[in-house]
Amino acid sequence: MAKDDVIEVLGEVTEALPGTKFKVKLTDEKYPHIINNIVEAHLSGKMRMNFIRILPGDRVTVALSIYELTKGRIVFRHK
Repeated sequence: MAKDDVIEVLGEVTEALPGTKFKVKLTDEKYPHIINNIVEAHLSGKMRMNFIRILPGDRVTVALSIYELTKGRIVFRHK
């Protein structure tokens, strides 16, 4: 997946799944056609290396592929 083929959207973690996967509800109003969708997202490698913890209720930035809008990668945790 090239860097040009991703959409970065804001979301809120709703559920933690096994294997560092999460259910994320998208809340970014910049993309109205995907708002309120729930996607399955995994943790990016940099966040795993730096031991950044994600809990339900956290606001995160999710990188979605333009080809598959139901799966993504969590790239940033907002405070």
